[in-house]
Amino acid sequence: MLYYLFDYLEKQYQVPGASLFAFTTFRGALAILFSLLIGATYGKRIILFLQKQQIGETIRDLGLEGQKQKAGTPTMGGIIIIISTLIPVLLLARLDNIYVILLIVTLLWMGLIGFLDDYIKVFKKNKEGLKGRFKVLGQVVLGLAVGATLFFHSEVTMRERNKTIITEQLVVEEIEGKSIKSTRTTIPFMKNNELDYGDFISWAGEGAEKYAWLVFIPIVILIVTAVSNGANLTDGIDGLAAGTSAIIVFTLGVFTLVSGNYNFSDYLDIMFIPGVSELVVFIAAFLGALVGFLWYNTFPAQVFMGDTGSLTIGGVIAVIAIIIRKELLIPLMCGIFFAESLSVILQVGYFKYTKKRLGEGKRIFLMSPLHHHYQKRGYHESKIVTRFWIVGIILAILSIVTLKVR
Repeated sequence: MLYYLFDYLEKQYQVPGASLFAFTTFRGALAILFSLLIGATYGKRIILFLQKQQIGETIRDLGLEGQKQKAGTPTMGGIIIIISTLIPVLLLARLDNIYVILLIVTLLWMGLIGFLDDYIKVFKKNKEGLKGRFKVLGQVVLGLAVGATLFFHSEVTMRERNKTIITEQLVVEEIEGKSIKSTRTTIPFMKNNELDYGDFISWAGEGAEKYAWLVFIPIVILIVTAVSNGANLTDGIDGLAAGTSAIIVFTLGVFTLVSGNYNFSDYLDIMFIPGVSELVVFIAAFLGALVGFLWYNTFPAQVFMGDTGSLTIGGVIAVIAIIIRKELLIPLMCGIFFAESLSVILQVGYFKYTKKRLGEGKRIFLMSPLHHHYQKRGYHESKIVTRFWIVGIILAILSIVTLKVR
């Protein structure tokens, strides 16, 4: 809204300073400040409201130190993240940008699924919450919508690089690159690091690339489902999911900034995606919301994000990565989510295998997800969280390094 207001003031009245709103970096800086202020200022009021409504966390006794003291701590704190993101985005972003629209839909849709899950847990006294198949269905619907939009929408394009041609008469001609529809993505650490999903069905003959959606959309669904569930599993101790996610979102912001700027993308020899620079505003607001939420979520937590927050965070991270063609970097960039998910898969799989083969189920970890394993080993949760953050920062640096190391 403010973007359109100042754009009008600049064009009609040449108001001094109004032209600053044309820059996504300026609006991004405002967005992160606004979201931080909203989270820090109104977060406490939301926590008090949740306490008044007796929306407290029901704790299952897992034998973990300090676990019982957390019973009754307000949950559904993901509402703080959603509100703190949404308000600055509505005020500062261009709402006609297809990428911004996709992320607003993702924020609200995944927030709704998480809210229903938390509502059932708190008010229906059902510890299982929303049945798993309905969660997955919601994730699949989002993945389907995102994948179809990115494949079919006319505004979702890539820009080919400008070409310099020297003719036989030694005349230099500069040919401007065209905006094209493409299903290409980035393969990290590889020379000529691009993969086209259309190549998977090239065997079908000429014109098969128009059916690349048969490959692209299922991959988008898989990524959205995997990352949102990974974030959900990571949300187990104070500050872990929010802090880790803030590091990932910052990394995505760096990739978005360079992918949306022709000069940066040309220098780094990476894809230039027209219109994606507007995501800087959304990402900045989302980052500020996560940091603002951490103000109340660090040990000892005054509020938990619940599935309202964790599913939303995972969904947004997945969609941003897909939009900027960095989805194949997710196992590295979101390495904490990946490790947490893998620990659960290995634990459950090994337990079932040994029970079937030996008659008695055995475990790889003392407890899964992975952060609970370290709690069982006697580490304080603050130490676990801090070390996971450090690992997350290392993974973020390695991810950014892929811009030049191939």
